[in-house]
Amino acid sequence: MSASTPGFVPLEFQRLSSDEMLARAERFDAQIQRRRTVRHFTDEPVPMEVLDACIRSAGSAPSGAHKQPWTFVIVTDPEVKSKIREAAEEEERENYSGRMNPEWIGALEPLGTDDEKPFLEIAPALIVVMRQAWGLGENGRRRQHYYTQESVGIASGFLLTALHLAGLATLTHTPSPMGFLTRILGRPQNEKPFLLIPVGYATEDCAVPDLARKPLDEIRVRV
Repeated sequence: MSASTPGFVPLEFQRLSSDEMLARAERFDAQIQRRRTVRHFTDEPVPMEVLDACIRSAGSAPSGAHKQPWTFVIVTDPEVKSKIREAAEEEERENYSGRMNPEWIGALEPLGTDDEKPFLEIAPALIVVMRQAWGLGENGRRRQHYYTQESVGIASGFLLTALHLAGLATLTHTPSPMGFLTRILGRPQNEKPFLLIPVGYATEDCAVPDLARKPLDEIRVRV
């Protein structure tokens, strides 16, 4: 297809030298390597316009047939956050007391997690990523969406990266099952909770697990 094809526009593509490409890639790598999951937040409010800008970036992610099957719900109301924490901890108690097998619990032990989730109330904002399993057209008619898990997963990666680069701390929280989020937030039946992201500033004494990421040679294969 060319720019003269109906429905198409010229691509704004900037070709860079090899040196500039590598410099940009290494700068980004240095920044993203500092991203860590945080469980200790201050309650200081974050600028809403920053969250909006990050969500706008997430909405630029590719999606199946360009259906953009996502909704990002920003929660700052203390009462709603309290309800979310209560429901999430109820599910987590079930997980730790029987749903998760011993190997799973053992794998989580070095991370210092348990069924208590105070960050859901302390963090100034929660971003709930909802996956639109199908679209809703006129008169509530269903419209098919495609590759929604993959699409929303990519958008969530965009969002986490944008929040990190904006100077905010995040946690990727998936209290399974998460159906309570649809109920508490009053979302329509086509939206399924995908990810719950507390967002804010890390406390001054915040510490994170001393973990090592896999080296490049273990995650990259050349064929």
